[in-house]
Amino acid sequence: MFVRIVELDGPRAPMPRPLQSGFSENRAYRVVGVYNPSESSDAYFILPNDREELWFICQRHLRFAGLHDTQAHHLDWPMTADAPHQSGGAAVPTGDALHATASD
Repeated sequence: MFVRIVELDGPRAPMPRPLQSGFSENRAYRVVGVYNPSESSDAYFILPNDREELWFICQRHLRFAGLHDTQAHHLDWPMTADAPHQSGGAAVPTGDALHATASD
């Protein structure tokens, strides 16, 4: 599964802030794990940033980018106005996306 960064702003934004921690808005990142501490209602996704560091990023900073059959840990994320839209209005890369059906 790949996610894209939509960093929350303001005094109550969860830390760390991904765009200040080696992530970019124009990429999608492979989820390599998930952690949910018992004292929090937030889940933290484990993502490799652009510097190949692993970070625990709060789900409130993330949006679904798709399921992609690739070994890559980062995908360029096109943001063109005329691209097909899905999942919150974000442009969706074409190519190797896997699509689940009701029979799966």
